Amino acid sequence: MQGIEKLPIEETLEDSPQTRSLLGVFEEDAVAVSSYFSQLFTAMQRIYDTQNELSAATHLTSKLLKDYEKQHFPLWSDDEVMSSTLQQFAKVIDELSSCHAVLSTQLADAMMFPITQFKERDLKEILTLKEVFQIASDDHDVAINRYSRLSKRKENEKVKTEVMEDVYTSRKKQHQIMMHYFTALNTLQYKKKTALLEPLLGYMQAQISFFKLGSENLTQQWDDFLTNIGTSVQNVRREMDSELETMQQTIQDLEQVSDPQYMPDPDLNKIPVNRNLTRRAGYLNIRNKTGLVSSTWDRQYFFTQGGNLMSQSRGDVAGGLVMDIDNCSVMAVDCEDRRFCFQITSFDGKKVAILQAESRKDCDEWIATINNISKRIYLSENPEEIAARVNQSVLEAVTPSPSFQQRHESFRPNTQGQTKTSRSGSHCSAGSESPALSSLSVDSLVALDTPIQFDIILPISEEHTSQTKSASQGRTNPIGESGGSQPEESEDSILRQLFIVRFLGSMEVKTTENADVIYETMRQILAARAIHNIFRMTESHLLVTCECLKLIDPQTQVTRLRFALSSVVLCASHQENKRLFGFVLQTAGRRVDGHPVTVCYVFESNNDGEKICDSVGLAKQIALHSETDRKATQKQREMDKAKEKQQEELNKQKLIEKDLEEQSRLIAASSRPNAPAADGQFLVLSNSQLEDSDAGEEGQKKGESDA
Repeated sequence: MQGIEKLPIEETLEDSPQTRSLLGVFEEDAVAVSSYFSQLFTAMQRIYDTQNELSAATHLTSKLLKDYEKQHFPLWSDDEVMSSTLQQFAKVIDELSSCHAVLSTQLADAMMFPITQFKERDLKEILTLKEVFQIASDDHDVAINRYSRLSKRKENEKVKTEVMEDVYTSRKKQHQIMMHYFTALNTLQYKKKTALLEPLLGYMQAQISFFKLGSENLTQQWDDFLTNIGTSVQNVRREMDSELETMQQTIQDLEQVSDPQYMPDPDLNKIPVNRNLTRRAGYLNIRNKTGLVSSTWDRQYFFTQGGNLMSQSRGDVAGGLVMDIDNCSVMAVDCEDRRFCFQITSFDGKKVAILQAESRKDCDEWIATINNISKRIYLSENPEEIAARVNQSVLEAVTPSPSFQQRHESFRPNTQGQTKTSRSGSHCSAGSESPALSSLSVDSLVALDTPIQFDIILPISEEHTSQTKSASQGRTNPIGESGGSQPEESEDSILRQLFIVRFLGSMEVKTTENADVIYETMRQILAARAIHNIFRMTESHLLVTCECLKLIDPQTQVTRLRFALSSVVLCASHQENKRLFGFVLQTAGRRVDGHPVTVCYVFESNNDGEKICDSVGLAKQIALHSETDRKATQKQREMDKAKEKQQEELNKQKLIEKDLEEQSRLIAASSRPNAPAADGQFLVLSNSQLEDSDAGEEGQKKGESDA
């Protein structure tokens, strides 16, 4: 019959808040039906118990039938046929209430039996199933909470098996009880009509057959009316039986199909991960911080709606926004107390959500779905088809192709129309432009069988320790910088820019002539991540100064990696995905066959990667100008020092010449004989003259020794 809604049995396993809300409406309807039928049963019971009160009982029945259209049944729409039919019944019963009596046996068989069956069997069955379903739902919640609290580090296989078996049993029990409960509530929509019409039909037939009163016209008129009502009741019963059979078959089919889903962590070989989804819904645990170091986990129903991640708790009418996942980043993370966790970071990096899935399959599907939504695939006409094509292209990207140009034909746009002069922002290279792209092979860019590093291993403290130890032993550190101590960059650097980046990977390359080596490294790293299901990325703060590039831990502010700006020989961003960028580092300490080792590092940023490359190019220009000014200043200082030294030499030479002249004069004066005086006596020299003579002799000797 039209106007009757049904509870979806197919959604009982998912047990979403929407299904629970709809179930609440059906339960309200069952309570209203029970209340109404209790009053109707009391009225008919009075007819059965006492024939003397037949008139009063039929009058109450007539009154209740008249009040039917004033009742508020949540699931019943305005049924004019039903209302008009009951109004006619109420009118006739009210007319016959003063003169009719019904035999107890006939009333017991025709009137009391159907309504008693409905009240004592059907309504009590609904109530019993409701209590059993509530117990099963509580047991399932307890089992899920116990399963979610399984420790990853201290995992007891016996306890794990017991908990998983408990989840399987409780989930299966809840699913089966819920399906039968839904079936009973759906069937109630039919039974309450038959339970309402059959007693009235029996009562009228008993009245007509017992009293044989009324005119032929009235009898004939009511015979046709009652015949139509009986036919309608039979039609409703047949429709109910057909619907019941369909629901029973649906229950059997769902039990067979849903059995593997009862296990919380299914085998991925039996149930593969679907990576082409652009919509996802299900229960997840979300971590909420309650203090500086403490946190709690809440189980909520999450679903994607366009580019938004929504959540909804049981009892809520609608879901609330968790975060915008357009252009977000998602990766699997390791939590100390939980398994199957992943982290979603918003586009601006200001909002982070850590969620826990029920199984590895759910975790991978959530990560793949959010990745597809982050790329805005859901805005296309066939999002799942496009997602499948994108994932397939990533897998096919590992297949070798005969030439570098063919391999990159679909990877980036044509660059023939671009100028050969590289800008300092997007391409900051120490060498000249490379030859034509078609003449290069992949082997000339990236070494074969080169290992890829997907994570940052050593913090800066460990790195400097290893450098200090290796300086005396002639060894170099693993990230390609020399073993000597690195000069600290000045805090008053002209350029200091900070960017939020995520490390994708690094690998050794062979050439630094053009940006194609960075494109090839990006392709190989992204393809390797897709093949090996590596979604985790280390988030850092990239600090660009005129002396170096630093990767800083955003939590502890510890420097993870430090690259001298002079060792960065090439920097470029991806020409299609502007959020990807990379730079080539030429190490001075490590050498292979006499040539320095070059390593390409690839990152993903929240901003435009070309801006970061522009910042690196600007830093290199500033550093180049600073170095030129420093060399010019140093050269001028050296020239000034040379002039000062030359002047000192001249002054010293003049002083020596002056001393020699004085000594020569003194020597000439002391070498002449002493003439006698005019009176025939010798001239006696004073003590001062003797001292001057001695000094002159010593000066002469000193002058001779200097000569």
